[in-house]
Amino acid sequence: MTISTFIIFFLNGLTNGMLLFLISAGLTLIFGVMGILNFAHGSLYMLGAYLTFSFVTHGLNFWLALIFAPLTVAIIGGIIESIFLRRIYHEDISFQLLLTFAFVLLINDLVRLVWGSAPLTTPTPELFAVTVQIFDRPYPAYNLLIIILAPLVGINLWLFLSKTRLGKMMRAVAQDKVMAGALGINVPQLFTLVFMLGAWLGGVAGVLVAPLRTLNPAMADNVIIESFIITVIGGLGSLPGALVGALLLGLINSFGILIAPRAQVAFPFILMAITLLFRPQGLFGKIQR
Repeated sequence: MTISTFIIFFLNGLTNGMLLFLISAGLTLIFGVMGILNFAHGSLYMLGAYLTFSFVTHGLNFWLALIFAPLTVAIIGGIIESIFLRRIYHEDISFQLLLTFAFVLLINDLVRLVWGSAPLTTPTPELFAVTVQIFDRPYPAYNLLIIILAPLVGINLWLFLSKTRLGKMMRAVAQDKVMAGALGINVPQLFTLVFMLGAWLGGVAGVLVAPLRTLNPAMADNVIIESFIITVIGGLGSLPGALVGALLLGLINSFGILIAPRAQVAFPFILMAITLLFRPQGLFGKIQR
């Protein structure tokens, strides 16, 4: 393998890993604060991608789509939480899983109804519809944009959670919901904001992936499986764990094609199995007592 080939595969792994990080960060945030495994998260990501297609193909600038598509997804997430999920927080976890899975089916059917089942492509932003030279190989500049932009979103998310009053309130609710409510925090309202923030992160990933891959109604299926694998590897509720898990999975998916093409699809599951075997709480997770 030449150096240029290695770098290309490494950058492809980083691109995939950064997209998976944005998706799994939203999933991790929702679980860490609310204790909900949101099966519909992948469908919200898909919705962000399809909204981007509509915005861009109807003349809206891609950078405006990067603002409005995640915002729309966040509003939809807020409606799902405030009207439906809020009613079953005190029920068994199976009710939450069934309800979020119902929204998977609902959103998937909505996508087929509005956009159809045929594959769709979104134009790459004109500024990044070029290639850069990596040694002797051309490489899409748009991929480099994702590699740079996704960590910036992650850094700002960390600053928000650790430095702002609202972020500290979210962390307090994650630690002890009852005590946080006794101290005057409006827990139901905060849950809605957390769910909207998690949905927004999924929407951002959907916008970024739209010019990169062909859109189809099945695109949510693989990504939600990979996101759950990442949360298991990194540790449920851990944002650093989501980052490390996403990078590991992205690089494994990229280099696995070179190492063993026929077994590449099994590598993420093997990594998850090894993690569960030697560190069941995940790389950055804490043992529940």
